[in-house]
Amino acid sequence: MKKLLGKTYLILLILVFSTIVFWDEIGSFFMTGNYDNPDDMVKTIMAKSATPGVAMLLIEKDTTEFKFYGYSDVKNKQIVNEESLFELGSTTKAFTALAIILLENEGYLSYSDFISDYVPWFKPTFKGENVNITINQLLVHTSGIPSWSIRLIPEGTTTDMLEKTINNISDIALDRYPGAGYSYATVNYDVLAMIIEKVTGQSYQDYVTEKILVPLGMTESYFSTSKEKESDKLTKGYRLFFGKNIEYDAPRYNGNIAAGYLVTNLKDLEHWINAQIGIGDLPNYLKNAIQQSHSVDINTAGYEGNNQYYSFGWSIDTKNRVISHPGSNPNYSSQVIINLDKQQAIFVLANSNSSAPSLIANNVYDHINGNHMKKFKYDDVYVLIDFIFSFLVIMTVINLCLKINKLVIGVKVNITDDKTRVKKIIMIRSRIILSFVLLVLAMIWPYLLNNDYYMIKVWMSYSVLIWMGLTVINCILSIVINIKFIGMIKSSN
Repeated sequence: MKKLLGKTYLILLILVFSTIVFWDEIGSFFMTGNYDNPDDMVKTIMAKSATPGVAMLLIEKDTTEFKFYGYSDVKNKQIVNEESLFELGSTTKAFTALAIILLENEGYLSYSDFISDYVPWFKPTFKGENVNITINQLLVHTSGIPSWSIRLIPEGTTTDMLEKTINNISDIALDRYPGAGYSYATVNYDVLAMIIEKVTGQSYQDYVTEKILVPLGMTESYFSTSKEKESDKLTKGYRLFFGKNIEYDAPRYNGNIAAGYLVTNLKDLEHWINAQIGIGDLPNYLKNAIQQSHSVDINTAGYEGNNQYYSFGWSIDTKNRVISHPGSNPNYSSQVIINLDKQQAIFVLANSNSSAPSLIANNVYDHINGNHMKKFKYDDVYVLIDFIFSFLVIMTVINLCLKINKLVIGVKVNITDDKTRVKKIIMIRSRIILSFVLLVLAMIWPYLLNNDYYMIKVWMSYSVLIWMGLTVINCILSIVINIKFIGMIKSSN
């Protein structure tokens, strides 16, 4: 009875301590929140997703509005403003696609060209046979390159990282025959960057800056290569950990900048959005290319759903003439939505990786078009992963403490007959086998899901790795305790 009470007190102590420490986070996760107006909606979603800071650009024809929420630097209490810089994530892809359009218009390449025409050593396979991928198939994500190929992008900041990235996927086995179907894979746009460099003789970032950013007046925007002097306007990036946002200096991937590493702010994005909806003076070559980027050839575009196609770095609703795209880096995220006919646009930036920008942007778009805003549905994969594994960590800690307590105090054996002894030994051996199976699964499950430890460390909450480590320790202790128990049973004979 005393032993049972001791275990109960230990469990209650850990649960009470965890509840006190994470009281605010638990409250934010389960609170209803306020969706009466856009400002309250944004604050509610930020609280539920532990997003430190948000910047939002809203354009309706000739009217532009900048809105800011939260902090660009939590520790130093620096608030977000119109000059705060964020990494865009995959909303960068529209800039890369635009560069390809410019080169096609100038006669330097054709959308139907094979990648091997520019990168001869790029030789992917399908069912063991070498196949050719076209530039257009990269643009619309019908290349067949699997989405999990993101984990093949090497970390690094040297100037040869783009070549190393393409080399890592040069002989990749494709999921499907090129052109057979849509499957989003970020490295498609890294291959496009390599083609841009081969054709122009310039680095990708220099060409895009010269031909797109400067003509648009995006003078504060740049590509994050770690070679530039870090601006004091750059927001700090964050990640979720036990329901809190913690500052996170994510790894750098110079081989992936064309797919996600344009750094910009609302002031510059205003020029970019105005160019999309036809406002402002632009060079004709750029104006024409931008209009082309909104076009869809349904015979070759990536089919995402009813009236929804992927083309030129945009997800395009052909019925309503709406172009959009989400963006996600390990410590930043974004969402853009543009109604070309109504000249409406929303661009939301956040300094953490979550679905918050997408939820906010879609709600604001619904609101300005007279529709109801939607509540947070707890379907943010990063929030859910952090919440689930944080809970599992607490449960695993409790289990670990009980096992340590059992090792220290020991266990008593009271076997009265051989039949009971045999049954007990069989049951304990079954526990040992189960513990061993759980140990193996805890160590290899990322690979069963086409993932690895590195991707978990970079993209997911640290609670996942902590749970994995604690589970391994628990399984080992369980095996040790049960082996010790078998020895005690046998010796009691």
